[in-house]
Amino acid sequence: MATTATILHADLDAFYASVEQLLDPSLRGKPIAVGGGVVLAASYEARAFGVRGGMPGRRARELCPQLVFVGGHFGEYQRLGDAAIKVIGDFTPLVERISIDEAFADVAGCTHLFGSPAEIAGAIRARVRGELGLPISVGVARTKHLAKIASQVAKPDGLVVVDPARELDFLHGLNVELMWGVGPVTKARLAEIGVETIGQLANTRAGSLERLLGPAAGEKLGALAWNRDPRRIRTHHRARSAGAQSAIGKKPATARVFRPTLLHLADRIATRLRAKSRPGRTVTVRVRFADLSCITRSVTLAAPISATVILAGLAEELVRAILADHPQEKTISLLAISVSHLEEHWDLALELPLGLADEARRPGSRIGLARSEADRAVDRIRDRFGWDAIGYGSTALGLARSVPDAFRTLAEKEL
Repeated sequence: MATTATILHADLDAFYASVEQLLDPSLRGKPIAVGGGVVLAASYEARAFGVRGGMPGRRARELCPQLVFVGGHFGEYQRLGDAAIKVIGDFTPLVERISIDEAFADVAGCTHLFGSPAEIAGAIRARVRGELGLPISVGVARTKHLAKIASQVAKPDGLVVVDPARELDFLHGLNVELMWGVGPVTKARLAEIGVETIGQLANTRAGSLERLLGPAAGEKLGALAWNRDPRRIRTHHRARSAGAQSAIGKKPATARVFRPTLLHLADRIATRLRAKSRPGRTVTVRVRFADLSCITRSVTLAAPISATVILAGLAEELVRAILADHPQEKTISLLAISVSHLEEHWDLALELPLGLADEARRPGSRIGLARSEADRAVDRIRDRFGWDAIGYGSTALGLARSVPDAFRTLAEKEL
C-alpha cells in the first residue's frame, strides 16, 4: 500500500442542480430541485431545508415552500460531466471514473510535471471552475476509501488533504455514514450497539460486527475503519453486473403493482445486455418494504440470458417467493433487479424440444429463440425511432415513472 497521499477523489458538487444554476443564472442562490414527482437532485440551498434526492416532490415542497423545480437538461449533464473528467485526465492517465460526476485519480507519477498532489488537486478545481463554471470538491489521501471520505468532508467546493501521519486521527472522529457501504439501514444497526463514529466502529470486536452485518460486510467495514484499503486505480474495467431499480412510493404488494414495474426494469437491463452481447447467468431481485427493510433473492441459471420477457418472468417469480415468505408485509416501496455473472464470449447452443419445465426460459429452445428474435426487432425499432417508439406489455401503455429514463441512463455503468 502507498505510503504517501497521491490518490485523489474528485466529486462535482450538487452536480445536476449546479448545472441547472449554470444554465439559468436566475436560479443561483435559490433552493432548486431537479425532478417533479420525486427529487432527483437538490441544490445546497434546498438541502439546508432538509430536501434530499429520492424524496417525494410533495414532501420537498412542505419542507421548502419556495423550492423551484426544474425538469433537467440530461444532455448537458453528460457533456459537462465528461468535460470535468477530461480535465482530470489532462494531469494523469490513471483515472477511474465511477459515475457521471466523480472519479479517482493516482497522481504519483506526475508530480514532477505538475507539483505536489495538493497542487494538482488545486489546479483541477481551478480549471473546472474556470472552464466549466462548476464547483468541484477534491479529497487527497493514501487510499481510495479515505480520499472519497476526504472529498465529502471538503464539500461544498473545497479541498482536503489527509496527512498519512494523522489519517486515523482524521478518520476516527467522523460519522460512520460517510463510509462506503454504510447506508440508512446499516447506520441504524450500528447505532443499536452504540456505534456512531468510525472510531467506535474500528474498536468494535470483529465478531460483533460480523454477527450484526454478516461476515463479508462486517470484515470489510472493520478493515476500512482502520484505513486498510489495498484497491488500486482501475482505468479500464467492465461492469460485472447490470441492474436497475425503481422507488415506487408506498404501494400495495400486489401483482398489479410489481408486474409492470419489473417488466420495465427488465426491459432496461436486458436491452443493455443485448447491446453489449453480455448475457448473464444470475438474476437477483431486491424488495424494500414500507419500513425500509430489504429482502433479496437470486437464482443462477444453466445458460446466460438477455431476453426481456425471460428476465421479467424470473424476477416476478423471485418477488412472489419473497412475498410468500413475508406474508405480514403488505406494502412495497422499492423494486430492483440485477443480472450478474455476465459472459464475455458465449455461443448460443440450440436445444431440442424435450418438454422440460423451464423450457420457456432457455435461450436455445424454440420459445427462447422466438423471444430473442422479438427482442432484436424491438432493439432495431428503438435504434431508429427512439426508446418510446415501442415497448413490452404494460411498459408500452405508458407506465408512470417518476424518474425519467434519461436520468437512469446517466447512472448506468459501461458493460
